[in-house]
Amino acid sequence: MEEFEALLNESLEMDTPDEGSVVKGKVIAIEAGQAIIDVGYKMEGRVDLKEFANPGEAPDLSVGDEVEVFLRSAENARGEAVISREMARREEAWDRLEKAYADDARVEGAIFGRVKGGFTVDLGGAVAFLPGSQVDVRPVRDAGPLMGLKQPFQILKMDRRRGNIVVSRRAILEESRAEQRAEVIGNLTEGQAVDGVVKNITEYGAFVDLGGVDGLLHVTDMAWRRVNHPSEILSIGETVKVQVIKINKDTHRISLGMKQLQEDPWDLVAAKYPLESVHMGRVTNITDYGAFVELEPGVEGLVHVSEMSWTKKNVHPGKIVSTSQEVEVMVLEIDGAKRRVSLGLKQTMRNPWEVFAETHPEGTEVEGEVKNITEFGLFVGLDGDIDGMVHLSDLSWDERGEDAIQNYRKGDMVQAVVTEVDVEKERISLSVKALGGDKFAEAVGGVKRGSVITVQVTAIEDGGIEVEYEGMKSFIRRSDLSRDRAEQRPERFSVGDKVDVRVTNVDSKTRRLGLSIKAREIAEEKEAVQQYGSSDSGASLGDILGAALKGDDD
Repeated sequence: MEEFEALLNESLEMDTPDEGSVVKGKVIAIEAGQAIIDVGYKMEGRVDLKEFANPGEAPDLSVGDEVEVFLRSAENARGEAVISREMARREEAWDRLEKAYADDARVEGAIFGRVKGGFTVDLGGAVAFLPGSQVDVRPVRDAGPLMGLKQPFQILKMDRRRGNIVVSRRAILEESRAEQRAEVIGNLTEGQAVDGVVKNITEYGAFVDLGGVDGLLHVTDMAWRRVNHPSEILSIGETVKVQVIKINKDTHRISLGMKQLQEDPWDLVAAKYPLESVHMGRVTNITDYGAFVELEPGVEGLVHVSEMSWTKKNVHPGKIVSTSQEVEVMVLEIDGAKRRVSLGLKQTMRNPWEVFAETHPEGTEVEGEVKNITEFGLFVGLDGDIDGMVHLSDLSWDERGEDAIQNYRKGDMVQAVVTEVDVEKERISLSVKALGGDKFAEAVGGVKRGSVITVQVTAIEDGGIEVEYEGMKSFIRRSDLSRDRAEQRPERFSVGDKVDVRVTNVDSKTRRLGLSIKAREIAEEKEAVQQYGSSDSGASLGDILGAALKGDDD
């Protein structure tokens, strides 16, 4: 009895573990999917085997193993201790994770589930949240290959009281990538040729992986020729040889080029394309100010809009040529420093004004359509897609130009005579009134000022008489009808009368003859006085004229 009492007292005096603490135990049996664990103090408890397994793995537990468990309660209804391996692992994990968070150290875990906005990660007993944006440096479409894989994570935030942990896989990758980038960049030099894999293609270029670090291959550095889109010559996953053009040590940005590894076609441009030589090319681009023509891959020239056509002046280049069209051009200028070639399209064709001048000398009759009517004349379409102009003054002999132009409409066909061709100024002057020749010039060809001609009276008016000479009308004013004022009466003449008159003026512009009967009489008197006497000799004018007339009769 004394021994039993001593053992009882010893048992009562022993410190039993506190509920809610982690205790050590020993696996004494495994049955029905559970492990029976002796935690000492005459206490045993049961734990499901799944609590001893990592996510996605089978439990690794044997009889005799020592394990730590969480004592939730010392005794349940069956007299067994209520213990949990999972809760013990969680407590252990939180202690470990808090230390790692404080030291800014990496922790190991495995992604085992998908939740809204991200994934769940087992950090060796504690469950953390991995946001979708923190999985990788680029968006991940399929996270299947990452599930259950043990890998390092960085703790971004944790709150033990609320049981919240947020981790990042991306931070680990970026850190590793930065180290790798620094190492790769340290081994690269400007001008070095390296192999890379095309990872991404954009409008302005392509990103090439050089083995852990990306470089930008700009579209303008892909080829010497014009490249409209990088996809024309590159595809994702393709291995290409590139040259390192520039390395920015601060930002770790690398500029790459492909054309730099090829021969520069501009080195031979001056020799291959001498000035005024003619070549075939392909139109690659059309702008408001002209068209770009590719002479060979990498060598383009500009045909300015002013050099595209002899006749089409104010039209868009797209109305003259089209993209991909093969055209013949002439080299006008080469600027090797600026890598520019000026080309001409119209220079490969003859100047239509020169051709017209050769085939239509002055005096040639032409026919064309009225293209335009302006306040100063008509524009007539001629051979060679050029226009000639008929000035108002060249429309009619008899009508004022302003009146004569009213007889024409756009689209009318007219005949005219070429009067002048100015090739330099690109002007052609035409005349409609010159078609039948100059009737006035023909009629008065031998008539000069002072000549006496015979005219026929065609009309009697109060101010004088209208007369006609060789089809040309003229008007003799009342004051010129006679030397004698009493005889200056228009009514003393009749239509059809023939009268001798003296020409006082020949006006080619107004196409009029100045005529006078009075001037003729004065001239006759003067001539008679000179021949037969003077007024001072005492002879009367009648005597003198009588003698003159008698002399004429003899």
